[in-house]
Amino acid sequence: MNFLKKLEPFTLLLLRCGLALVFIYHGYPKLFGEKERIIESFQAIGLPAFVVYLTGSIEFFCGLALAMGLLAPIAGLLLFLDMCAAMWKYNFNEGIYAVREYELPLTLGLACLVVASTGGGPLSLDRLLFRKTSAPDLTGSIRT
Repeated sequence: MNFLKKLEPFTLLLLRCGLALVFIYHGYPKLFGEKERIIESFQAIGLPAFVVYLTGSIEFFCGLALAMGLLAPIAGLLLFLDMCAAMWKYNFNEGIYAVREYELPLTLGLACLVVASTGGGPLSLDRLLFRKTSAPDLTGSIRT
């Protein structure tokens, strides 16, 4: 299983890019698409119109940040909180036992929490821009 450890930088890059694709895909229409329809659906569940722009901005721009590995812990945390809010306000309407209703935001949120706790990894702009040879990174571990 030692060979899997060697793949860790690449798999973290793949995780970040996969998450980025999903979040950019969902954030883009909230900012640049048919906002009127989306605003109506948000208002139908009791959310004000500005929340569409807030969630769209978080999903789109944090998705871009994840793709590049730029401020990955912050982007991951904001996206995790976004998914928690989505589950609470939208997906838990049938209760916690209706897993089919919230399985996607749960999985996305937990994956974002992994990125928030581990950072962008060696294949990221964070590593390139903020590299310090023996200073602790945002996760508390020593960089090499």
